[in-house]
Amino acid sequence: MSALKPKNLKMDFVRLDRADNVITATRVLEMGTPVEAVRVTSVIPSGHKVATMAIAKGSPVRKYAQLVGYAATDIAAGDHVHTHNIAFRNTETEYEFSTDLRPVAPATTQDIFMGYRRDNGRVGTRNYIAIVTSVNCSATAARMIADHFTPDRLAAYPNVDGVAAFVHGTGCGMAGSGDGFEALQRVMWGYAKHPNHAGVLMVGLGCEMNQIDWLLDAYGLKQSPTFQTMNIQNVAGLRRTVELGIKKIVKMLPIANQATRTECPASELMVALQCGGSDAWSGVTANPALGFACDLLTAQGATGVLAETPEIYGAEHLLTRRAVDRATGDKLISLIRWWEDYTARNNGTMDNNPSPGNKQGGLTTILEKSLGAAAKGGTSPLTGVYKYAEPVTTRGFTFMDTPGYDPASVTGQIAGGCNLVCFTTGRGSAFGSKPSPTVKIATNTEMALRMNEDMDIDAGEILSKGVSIEQKGREIYDMFLRVASGEKTKSEAQGLGDHEFVPWQIGAVM
Repeated sequence: MSALKPKNLKMDFVRLDRADNVITATRVLEMGTPVEAVRVTSVIPSGHKVATMAIAKGSPVRKYAQLVGYAATDIAAGDHVHTHNIAFRNTETEYEFSTDLRPVAPATTQDIFMGYRRDNGRVGTRNYIAIVTSVNCSATAARMIADHFTPDRLAAYPNVDGVAAFVHGTGCGMAGSGDGFEALQRVMWGYAKHPNHAGVLMVGLGCEMNQIDWLLDAYGLKQSPTFQTMNIQNVAGLRRTVELGIKKIVKMLPIANQATRTECPASELMVALQCGGSDAWSGVTANPALGFACDLLTAQGATGVLAETPEIYGAEHLLTRRAVDRATGDKLISLIRWWEDYTARNNGTMDNNPSPGNKQGGLTTILEKSLGAAAKGGTSPLTGVYKYAEPVTTRGFTFMDTPGYDPASVTGQIAGGCNLVCFTTGRGSAFGSKPSPTVKIATNTEMALRMNEDMDIDAGEILSKGVSIEQKGREIYDMFLRVASGEKTKSEAQGLGDHEFVPWQIGAVM
């Protein structure tokens, strides 16, 4: 997959590869506008595709030099190519393994950031106290405890970023074993041990299926001055639980406040690579730039974690070629097969994504969206494939199995150890996360200006100003270091992150 940079920034279109039979409009094109050797046959919205040659019914439609769908009807040169004349089919790919390994040369200098070095050696970018619930029934108690700690009450603890409640809608009415139960326990463990937390209070009801004591036994967690548990039934009611929870956190605050930032190597960064509200420019500007930043992380010995398995569907063959070995590639393919079965037995389709907003932005099929989404992973080898919320232990470019639903996906990545999140968006997204801050990158300058209070970086300058992907990727990477050192992102400034904790609920609700 390659991208050809337009020679003239005033061009009406972008061709991404010489092998493509479509180009992408960079502005609204009126009927009769000449593009390459053809004239468009109707009004073409910005970001949408135009056929550069006749495409017979049933023939492949190619973008990024890859298959993005099949012509559902005969398509004439100059026609608008979108949902009305492209058909989706499940992929049937012969996979190659480890045939496109391009290791990134180690950086000649070790970059640093100012992070929180924990007693276990892990490094945080923020310093929160977390309240983690085992079940929806304890969510209100957790929120009441967290709400007590207003900015005024925390003013005496300047090194504490806040008290955050991580509540969810499950934890009972579920099987006590299997994928769903194990995923929820991994999420709880991941947040309980996250390096961005200086203290943790776990709050349960008492009779739920997801017992806190089971989690402690399974992961060897021990109570301490900065790790406490309780449940409402044993404490004897909601009011007493809230009062006791407040007392426990009051005791944690002076300890948490003792944490100070120290110089830490960039190799301690683990960045969740996310996209949401994508448009046609996601795979042209922001995602490739984030991919370059991911390669810079790899050069430092750090980690990038790509996710959203349904949104690499149709591009997974590009990732298996980058797998460090056959076993790693096979793990990725097994996830694809699981998702095909999962959607089929629930009367869905892998092409349920793109969303309506994605389609308005010019994305037609999941294949097209996936090719752009996979670009977030750069070019370096794929070193590991992980279950949802599983601890990520390998360095470099990795992959985690998650849904495409952004809050659930990011929750898994943070549980896996990500201490930063980077989120690209073309339509615009009001997303943020705790305890790991989210850097948001706009794919186009128009949206970056319109939502300037939400976007941290404008990758649309790759088209609007001729900035190179490499320059923009370096800008993203440099911001990682600043945010990891304490600079606030725009989502943090707006208070986002308290409601974006959404563990993936797998299996029946009983």
